[in-house]
Amino acid sequence: MMPPAVLPSPLTPLADPAMERAGLELRLKRDDLIHPTVPGNKWRKLTPNLRAAVEQGHTRLLTFGGAYSNHIRAVAAAGAARGLETVGIIRGDELADAPRNWSLALAESYGMRLSFLDRSGYRETLRSLDDPRTLRELEARWGRAYVLPEGGTNAPAAQGAADLVAELPDLGARDIVCCAVGTGGTLAGIAAALPEGARALGFAVLKGAGGYLEDEVAELHRRGWGRTFTGWRIEHGYHGGGYGRVPARLEAFAAGFEERHGLRVERRYVAKMLWGLYGLAEAGALPRGSRVTAVVTGPPDPEGAG
Repeated sequence: MMPPAVLPSPLTPLADPAMERAGLELRLKRDDLIHPTVPGNKWRKLTPNLRAAVEQGHTRLLTFGGAYSNHIRAVAAAGAARGLETVGIIRGDELADAPRNWSLALAESYGMRLSFLDRSGYRETLRSLDDPRTLRELEARWGRAYVLPEGGTNAPAAQGAADLVAELPDLGARDIVCCAVGTGGTLAGIAAALPEGARALGFAVLKGAGGYLEDEVAELHRRGWGRTFTGWRIEHGYHGGGYGRVPARLEAFAAGFEERHGLRVERRYVAKMLWGLYGLAEAGALPRGSRVTAVVTGPPDPEGAG
């Protein structure tokens, strides 16, 4: 039996001299505390998809991710709790015969079957997921399955992420809601649900994704709401060199934040979002008087993980 989710997630004011100098009020939306095994935006994005899978009579989930994918672990845990089989297609065939890292080992401990694809084949499969031929090929190998894209981002996932906004009281023109952006689902949901005047600000964790991520968010809006939205943007200057990369400057920032506030920070997404937010604040790029809500989309890796 899966433990219940903690909703609404805590909303915590955070006093910090850098923010005060910039004339900003900062609070953390602690989605990392929603659930012990399906935390943060993974809970919000998976919940509507799991509901759809069960309603459609599926007994198997199939999805995609990298060697340390939070999404892979979350699908494995959620599937096990719901009595659904799970299959994870992992990027990088060189990992097939290597010792399992802590993340993949945890996914397997929940019963997920892992399959490893070379990187070009992985990219091609993701690009063609809307092609019936690709879905038939996946079904021929794995059986009938509810297919979730990489990161779990699709229109239902974005709609699930939109529920976060209802947990933020009294949003108005002075509010900026921030999150990390990997596949765009969380930002798309937040931007769609914000009231007039409030703004959403995403921080890309991918290098060279300018334009691409904006297109992805706009397409999620069209698919999920039948329209596009304004009042959001993505900042591309704080990816740290690319997905999974944590340069020394980012590590120093994250370590300093942890020391000041006694809060461990996940590095691949959350630290980059906070790094970018503080960078913009110190540059005077955010309007004074703004109330900034930073969404902590997931917990840090277990201590000692590597």
